[in-house]
Amino acid sequence: MPAVTRLGAEPDAIAPDGSEVRILCATERGSMAHFRLPPGGVARPVAHRTVEEIWYVVAGTGRLWRRFGEAAEVTALEPGMSAPLPAGAAFQFRNDGEGPLEIVAVTMPPWPGMAEAYPADGPWPPTC
Repeated sequence: MPAVTRLGAEPDAIAPDGSEVRILCATERGSMAHFRLPPGGVARPVAHRTVEEIWYVVAGTGRLWRRFGEAAEVTALEPGMSAPLPAGAAFQFRNDGEGPLEIVAVTMPPWPGMAEAYPADGPWPPTC
C-alpha cells in the first residue's frame, strides 16, 4: 500500500525554479507536491522534459506565465484555480500577494529528479 503523507513544516527540497517543495504522496503513475513562493518571489523560468503537471492554487495570489510553441499567456493565480502544464511548456510564476503563494501540483508520470527541468526564457527577472 502506498504511504500516506502529511504536509511538512519545512521544505524537503528547492525546486529547479527556486520555490520550496514539500513532497506529498506518490504512486507508480503520478506524484504530488506542495510548492511555496514567498511574498514578492519570482521563480526561475523552466520547462519539463517528459512530465506534465496540473497545478491547484491553495493560498496566495500571483501570476503564471506559460508558453507552448508560439502561444504564450499570463494567467492570474488565486485560491481555487487550477492550471495544466504540458510537457515541454516553458513556465514561470510569481507571488504578487502579501502572504506565501502555495500550489499543490500533481506530476504525471512521477517526478524523476532535478534533471527533468531545464532553464527557459521568461518574462520576469527571477528572485529565487
